[in-house]
Amino acid sequence: MKAVLLQDVKSLGKKGELVNVSDGYARNFLFPKGLAKEANAQAMNELKNAMQSKKFKTDTEIANANENKAMLEGEKFVMFAKAGKEGKLFGSITAKEISAEIKKQKGIDVDKRKVTIEKEIKTCGEYKAEIKLYSGITADIIIEVKGE
Repeated sequence: MKAVLLQDVKSLGKKGELVNVSDGYARNFLFPKGLAKEANAQAMNELKNAMQSKKFKTDTEIANANENKAMLEGEKFVMFAKAGKEGKLFGSITAKEISAEIKKQKGIDVDKRKVTIEKEIKTCGEYKAEIKLYSGITADIIIEVKGE
């Protein structure tokens, strides 16, 4: 019997998958516990629509990530911080501040956890940072820190 899984079932499959199971397993375990439903025409149609919706959402996210990459790649962001003699900063520039600066200058929301800095920014100068926009899509930017 074919069944569409409504939840992840260990050693059987993930939610939304079409699986082939024995009649007894389906009728006595999967259906009563609400883990699956019979793969009739309506269920197959819902499964197909859900897969198309998921694909559309993924394609949209990838397109947005590529668009943002084109806007950010190679850009130089100038940031100002209080500094003492010889350009040493009072504190440091963090991923959170870089994320806020990108939002301010380009209007692109970047999660601070997606910003990777090659080394801590504790002095004035130029630094490279990598922004992870989507799985496999990253943009390299330059952070220039100037003292006030």
